[in-house]
Amino acid sequence: MAVYGLAAVFLYIVPAIVFLLPTSLVSAELASGWNGGIYKWVSEGISKPMGFLAVWCQFAMTIFYYPTLLGFVASTLAYVINPELADNGVWTALIIVVVYWTGVWVSSRGTKGIAGLASGGLIIGTLIPGIILVTLGVIFLGQGNESAAPMDADHILPTWAGLASLVLIVNNFLSYSGMEMNAVHVSSLRNPAKEFPRAMFTAMALVLMIFILPALAISWFVPAEELSLTAGIMQAFEAVFANFGLSWLTPIIGIMLVAASLGGMLTWLAGPSKGLLLISRQEGYLPPFLQKLNKNGVQQNILVTQGVVTTFIALGYALIPSVSSAYWIFSVITTQVYLIMYLLMFVAAVRLRRNQPDHPRGFRAPILVSLCGVGFAASLAALLVGFIPPSQFSNGNSGVYIFIVAGGALGLGLLVPYLFYRSRKPSWKQPDESQPDEPQPTQEVSS
Repeated sequence: MAVYGLAAVFLYIVPAIVFLLPTSLVSAELASGWNGGIYKWVSEGISKPMGFLAVWCQFAMTIFYYPTLLGFVASTLAYVINPELADNGVWTALIIVVVYWTGVWVSSRGTKGIAGLASGGLIIGTLIPGIILVTLGVIFLGQGNESAAPMDADHILPTWAGLASLVLIVNNFLSYSGMEMNAVHVSSLRNPAKEFPRAMFTAMALVLMIFILPALAISWFVPAEELSLTAGIMQAFEAVFANFGLSWLTPIIGIMLVAASLGGMLTWLAGPSKGLLLISRQEGYLPPFLQKLNKNGVQQNILVTQGVVTTFIALGYALIPSVSSAYWIFSVITTQVYLIMYLLMFVAAVRLRRNQPDHPRGFRAPILVSLCGVGFAASLAALLVGFIPPSQFSNGNSGVYIFIVAGGALGLGLLVPYLFYRSRKPSWKQPDESQPDEPQPTQEVSS
């Protein structure tokens, strides 16, 4: 978002109001009334097939999320070894493959302690680098240096040059996603009706600060036309440390950022695939091969199959000329697949409020129908806008871009689960008595 300069503030606030707020409040009502996460909500609100589609999308988005996240890891790691590698597609693909399969090996040995890695990574690789970058950026401007991006009132709103100029806002929907995972904790509050909205508004303020301030700091140091979508943060650190004579800190920051990303990847590996497994064993949505567990009780076959697909996708970095373009394509496909789940969630919430008005709920979202309407419209708009090539990549072939995005998002998000559902057999059901009747597939991911 740093490519927009000061206008990034506006482009962060708008999705927070029309997407983050509705998803937070709506999922809180659903979680306080129905255990079992997104599958339970959509199954009761719409139908079981749509419930499967929702939980599938929650899992499937990670297939493109890993190449996106690890593309960032590869570019960041390049600044520790050789910055010129940051734009090397072969290097990026190699790092993705090696790191992902290492993560599969770690996850297959059990998930104990993985959540701690993500929590520690948040502090080490997100908060500390963010504070350093913003603090040095403020000092930099305070010394009278000129910002690379204009910071005057004329640049508060983004320059309008058609939808293509604002397409990067789609990535903010991915940044704000996941609140339905935290909603499972609403039943733990003493007074959900008051405490949960207060918690959500506090979280929104913190999230906005964490996103906006570093984005602005990056725009102070690196001109928009020079920014890499995967290595932009390291470009900024390299520039700021060079200005203060602290260049030796650049690789250290790079290692910290990589540690945070790897911790997050391991958490995601452990969560959504397990949720899909639990639902599939009960309802028979996946073939027995994909339902098998290893001796540690881990869904290893799902992880390995996912790894084969991830490896294939990673080759895109080597084949697509620009690493930033590949990163964006994988990022927008991730967002679109996830948004399909949110569309289903908003529809289910409205139907549950109308069809089961007396069902006990620990929290009732105010103006729920309006919230769902705004959230649905914003999600659908973001999904559709994602098919437009960003103006930042205007040199590419628009037809090829649309074909890749449509094939990835619609193929993975709709066609694959449809084929699984149509091919299901009664023998695919493998109920596991050791598992809870109403699994909560996202709870592990909330940290």
